[in-house]
Amino acid sequence: MLGVGVVTVLAVVGGAAYELTGDSGSTPGGAPTTQARAVPAAESPAASAPPPVETPPPSPAPVVEGKGLGTFSTVQANGPVMGKGKTLRKFKVEVEDGIGIDAVTAAKQVQAILADPRSWTTDGKNSFQLVTSGSYDFTVRIASPETVDKICATAGLDTGGEVNCNVDRQVMVNIKRWNTGSPKFSGPIEEYRALIINHEVGHRIGHNHEGCPGPGKPAPAMMQQIYGLEGCVSNAWPYTDTGKYLSGPARP
Repeated sequence: MLGVGVVTVLAVVGGAAYELTGDSGSTPGGAPTTQARAVPAAESPAASAPPPVETPPPSPAPVVEGKGLGTFSTVQANGPVMGKGKTLRKFKVEVEDGIGIDAVTAAKQVQAILADPRSWTTDGKNSFQLVTSGSYDFTVRIASPETVDKICATAGLDTGGEVNCNVDRQVMVNIKRWNTGSPKFSGPIEEYRALIINHEVGHRIGHNHEGCPGPGKPAPAMMQQIYGLEGCVSNAWPYTDTGKYLSGPARP
């Protein structure tokens, strides 16, 4: 049985599943570290060029039940320590009210991603634990594109309503990406969610962007796969099943 609950807090603006036990918590503020960049504008087709082509939107509309309210619900839960690394990184999960995502379900998904042996615990340096109260390293916040844009903008980042960012102790996840994935990524939505968490948490623990290591090879988790794969194959995980780090050339 899960012993969990949620509490509403004000927003700061400008695999494995485990049993969770309740506690009380608080909410942090924002300032930089990140991966976002401006989303290039779509080119308009020439007016005289037949046949006429309708320019598609950058991605499908997010599957949400309403506009974000600017407040967040926090899962009141404590999970087990995942991994054996000396650096324990405690984290919280919060979901913006009004976007139609269950906070408990989201927390279990994030927890399962970080517990997966293909995720960051395999580096032997880091371990992770879901918490509500006490000290913590970062908060995963799933929010509307508008709220993500506002919070990321406090660090001078332009997420363009499309991408995620890592600001201070906040891993900001765009609900549009969480719900619909990316047209550049070939795989189920669960894999794309893993890519989001692995990429942004990778920044939290000191990793920078990487590029494609070669045609047909797995794209690194630290590659900005939403902008294209450069001949690589979609991949959500920093490590292989055998514990090999999937790296690529350094990118800004």
